[in-house]
Amino acid sequence: MDIDSDYSDNDVDYHDSDSDEFVLESTKKKTSKGKGKTTKASSRASSTKSSTTKSTTKASTTKTTKGRGKAKAKEAKQDTNTLSDFISDIETSVNDDASTNTPINPENSYPIQQVNSKKSVTEIYQKKTQLEHILLRPDTYIGSVEFISNPMWVFNKNTKLFEYRTITIVPGLYKIFDEILVNAADNKIRDPTMDTIKVTINSEENEISVFNNGKGIPVEIHEKEKVYIPELIFGHLLTSSNYDDNEKKVTGGRNGYGAKLCNIFSTEFIVETSDKHAGKKFKQVFNDNMSKKSKPKLTNATKDDFTKITFKPDLKKFGMEKMDEDFEALLLKRVYDIAGCVSGVKVYLNDERIKIKNFKDYCQMYINSTKKESEENDLGNMPNQNQNIIYERVNERWEVAFSMSDGQFQQVSFVNSICTVKGGTHVNYVADQITSKLIDSLKKKNKNISIKPFQVKNHLWVFINSLIENPAFDSQTKETLTLRASSFGSKCPVSDNFITKVLRCGVIDNILSWAKYKQSQMLKKTDGHKRSRISGIPKLDDANNAGTKYSKDCVLILTEGDSAKTLAISGLTVVGRDNYGVFPLRGKMLNVRDASHKSIMDNAEISAIKQILGLQHGKVYTNTDSLRYGHIMIMTDQDTDGSHIKGLLINFLDHFWPSLLKIPGFLLEFITPIVKVTRKGRASISFYTLPEYERWKEDNNDGKGWKIKYYKGLGTSSAAEAKEYFSDMQHHCKVFSEIEQDDRKLLDMAFSKKNADKRKDWLKDYTPDIYMDNSVDKIVINEFINKELIQFSMADVIRSIPSLVDGFKPGQRKIMYSCFKRNLTNEIKVAQLTGYIAEHTAYHHGEQSLSLAIVNLAQDFVGSNNVPLLVPNGQFGTRLQGGKDAASARYIFTQLAKVARLIFKKSDDNIIEYLNDDGQMIEPKWYIPILPMVLINGAEGIGTGYSTSIPNFNPRDVVMNLKRRIRGLDFIPMHPWYRGFRGKIELIGEGKYKVSGEIHKIDETTIEITELPIRTWTQNHKELLESYMTGTEKQPPIIKDYKEYHTDTAVHFRIFVTESMMKKLEEEGLEKKFKISNVINLSNMHLFDPEGRIKKYNKVEDIMEEFYNIRRYMYQKRKDYLIKEFENELLILNNKVRFIMEILDGTLIINRKKRADLVKEMISKGYERVFPKKKNNDTTTVEEGKDETEDEGKGFEYLLSMQLWSLTYEKVEKLKTERDAKKEELDSLMAQTIEDLWLNDLDDFLDEWDVRITIIMII
Repeated sequence: MDIDSDYSDNDVDYHDSDSDEFVLESTKKKTSKGKGKTTKASSRASSTKSSTTKSTTKASTTKTTKGRGKAKAKEAKQDTNTLSDFISDIETSVNDDASTNTPINPENSYPIQQVNSKKSVTEIYQKKTQLEHILLRPDTYIGSVEFISNPMWVFNKNTKLFEYRTITIVPGLYKIFDEILVNAADNKIRDPTMDTIKVTINSEENEISVFNNGKGIPVEIHEKEKVYIPELIFGHLLTSSNYDDNEKKVTGGRNGYGAKLCNIFSTEFIVETSDKHAGKKFKQVFNDNMSKKSKPKLTNATKDDFTKITFKPDLKKFGMEKMDEDFEALLLKRVYDIAGCVSGVKVYLNDERIKIKNFKDYCQMYINSTKKESEENDLGNMPNQNQNIIYERVNERWEVAFSMSDGQFQQVSFVNSICTVKGGTHVNYVADQITSKLIDSLKKKNKNISIKPFQVKNHLWVFINSLIENPAFDSQTKETLTLRASSFGSKCPVSDNFITKVLRCGVIDNILSWAKYKQSQMLKKTDGHKRSRISGIPKLDDANNAGTKYSKDCVLILTEGDSAKTLAISGLTVVGRDNYGVFPLRGKMLNVRDASHKSIMDNAEISAIKQILGLQHGKVYTNTDSLRYGHIMIMTDQDTDGSHIKGLLINFLDHFWPSLLKIPGFLLEFITPIVKVTRKGRASISFYTLPEYERWKEDNNDGKGWKIKYYKGLGTSSAAEAKEYFSDMQHHCKVFSEIEQDDRKLLDMAFSKKNADKRKDWLKDYTPDIYMDNSVDKIVINEFINKELIQFSMADVIRSIPSLVDGFKPGQRKIMYSCFKRNLTNEIKVAQLTGYIAEHTAYHHGEQSLSLAIVNLAQDFVGSNNVPLLVPNGQFGTRLQGGKDAASARYIFTQLAKVARLIFKKSDDNIIEYLNDDGQMIEPKWYIPILPMVLINGAEGIGTGYSTSIPNFNPRDVVMNLKRRIRGLDFIPMHPWYRGFRGKIELIGEGKYKVSGEIHKIDETTIEITELPIRTWTQNHKELLESYMTGTEKQPPIIKDYKEYHTDTAVHFRIFVTESMMKKLEEEGLEKKFKISNVINLSNMHLFDPEGRIKKYNKVEDIMEEFYNIRRYMYQKRKDYLIKEFENELLILNNKVRFIMEILDGTLIINRKKRADLVKEMISKGYERVFPKKKNNDTTTVEEGKDETEDEGKGFEYLLSMQLWSLTYEKVEKLKTERDAKKEELDSLMAQTIEDLWLNDLDDFLDEWDVRITIIMII
């Protein structure tokens, strides 16, 4: 039964005069003029205007619409259970406030030159209705009504797949369809029971319909406007249920135009809806761009609620005669979008259900389409051809999917079912998370990679389906979301599981391949070329024939520094300059295997070598015809650093041009002696490696009788020797054999950072006596690596990793040796001490590093040494900057700390083994302290393949444990301890400690930090607080302000925050947020054992046990040595007493006798010969060819060299007193066990330690 409406077409005056606008008549005429085009074009042109008008009107309308919405929202105070819950604010008037509703155009405000000056003001300014304005300025509301061509995803109804192609459409026409479609999708939010959307597109009849079930529109009369709600919604402008900005909604429409725009740009627009609650079904027809409407037709409601919109677009408004193929393909794709975006809804297209279950299926359609395109066009393997989509439903409001792009960033995204074709803040929000994780992974795989986020982002294809509260877009066309992420109303934290799947899909390899390609292209910019003359390369002495037809005979000599170049130039006087060029390397070449692209590009030396040789990046060489030189000759010092330079050059060639190393004779080496020995009447012997020389010494009485000359470097050789070398090229020039695959693996092992564990295994096989056999003509690369390069690697480890025995690295040991030798009890400038050390210990490295090592041994601030061995007289650094604030070595003084000689006993100096450098006795292999200093002061170091990290321990705990072990008891666990540290160090796992500073909440707005974790320096923490106070784009400020009250020894920050922030900080944890804790691990304790082998210690007790064993053995050695020394001294004293007494009583007459006769008589009387022993630390050398016993009186010199005035009774008595004292000392030593000796030493140390600690506490 029909229910007649009480309203006729004339009952509602739709075009209220209050909604009119002023526009320029001249503008209207101008925009409607023909432009000499066809009828179709003329029709399309009627709605065009200047680009200036477009942009201005668009911006103005968007702004005023928002303002209008906000104003009305403030007035709206609705009961959520009333009809107004569906329509929050109904507006049928546009010009209630002209300042907010009238789009302002320059043309509207100023009658400029285009206006006909003959017209009156009345003719110029005209008033238009809102409807007329929309039709006159359509681009402000629905986008352009001109044809545009853009590449877009569309649906191919023949293949049933998506395809990406360029289509020509009118955006405005597409928009009016989309408004209706999104309205249908929005209903799922309003009514979760909705489960069906049906879309029919009849291009032949120019008719489109969109149906959805679920709760329909209330078929009731609006109390205020006196019209049915469906008519109000679809037939009255600026009506919407989304005006209340205080209400958080996740639907597509917001500003009151929406579906009305479809009505306005249609010749026919039919609204049908059924409302069970009201018991009515509503139908109304609008015609002629919403200018006419039929009387609403009301019938009984159907069983189920529904809403259906049917419309015929006014194609003439869009310059079209019929819906074309491109437009239809885009509409079909949008229907598929809805099928993928709106979960729990069956979507039908032209009565056929779309077989998409969810958003993941929808996204997979893009991948399937890409595969199909690749197969059809024979494009090879596309990046994502063989992968499925990676999908995650993050939460109820976010779905995210990922695939690899083809090298340009791609996105498919939806906000509340709206297709944001240009992306926006929601896309950036998700893509930035993925990009950040990818960059982290890239840097783990290749730490030196230099890649920017946008470059990584180009490899992403992200799919996003989101529900966002009150979304804001760049325009009414809603192509780009502009709402800030903080206002989304929800978060989308991409899970670790999702990221793991992304990382495994191959995108990392794609990015790395792309990065390498880009880097390769950039490196080509520094390529060289074969030409006879090059310029602009400093210090190059080019061969005259380089780059000519004779270039294959040319040799480029690469020398280690300028002094080596001088030697080579001297040698060229022998071989000439036509075929020999020289270029000095500035120290060590860059290790290009793991270097960043930037560091390679910025390396002037690499660019110079490419230019000199004519090398081209990426080229494979089978011969040297295209190069400026046919050979490279390496000329370095014969020490370990020289070996490293050779290795780096081979590594450089292998990394970029391995083919060059396959060319026979391309790579040469020029060798020079490191040691020469000569002897009268014999030819000199040259040694090219130190192990080779050491072996010769063992076979030749330690080289006695030979003159030995060490060649520190190439600069030691004279010009005459240079000519000698170059005159015998056959002996001094060695050829590297062609590289093999195993050689390349060894090079990668030696120089790649990722092979640290392999280098550890490699170094385990090292023995000091291995060396290269330079008598061979060809050097095999793997032998060079395993016999020569390994010498450098081991030397690097030795420099970096301390000894378990004394806790010293070689540099530190040289310092202590020099201080002990000088008996440095009075202060000396650090700069002066540095020079003394270099002189007496053959220190071959920079004095700056030696000065820093001296400073480090004297530092006593919290986190440095528990027991400084040197005294810091001056500014040696503080905990403010971790010691980096130390003064220059020229201004500070130092001396031995008293405790040093209590730890490193003088009585041990003669039982340790001293090293020899160029015939000079230098520091010992290791000292033997009374307790393990490596635990007292800790250790840090990084070398080739190995690193170490050992914390400090309490000296008293160490002494206590040693005493336990001496008495036969087991060690008890010790925990890290730092002198002066006021925080806590707690065991939290096996070999793992948490180190906590001190942080306290003073009141609701104040926090105090009074201690920082170990090795967190005050200045660094201050910089952290500064960052917390300023904040970043992503992180607002955390603190308001802070004040500092600390000293150079104590930490004290006072921090001020808001009460609300205090609550957040407490929830997160003050200690965590302010980084007042860190972790100490005992998992990387590498040390050299007493035998010089590097070893990993898993427990502190293992270090203690090994130290105990070697120290106990050395105590026995000390006791044995001292007993012999005391007995020898007693023997000498007894003989001296007897000798003097026999002279005094006339038994022995020494005057008027020959020396030989006197010696015979002394032998007959039973006097014992005593030959002075050379002490281990004696640095004197014996003159060549001289018998060391010749001046010792054949054993009786200790008697015969006595002064004449010593032959008295008084001297006898004095010697007897000395003898008795020595006898008592010997008896005392004999009575003590080695345990007694050790315990006494430990007690002496503790006494001094207690005094020192007491003084520090007082200070």
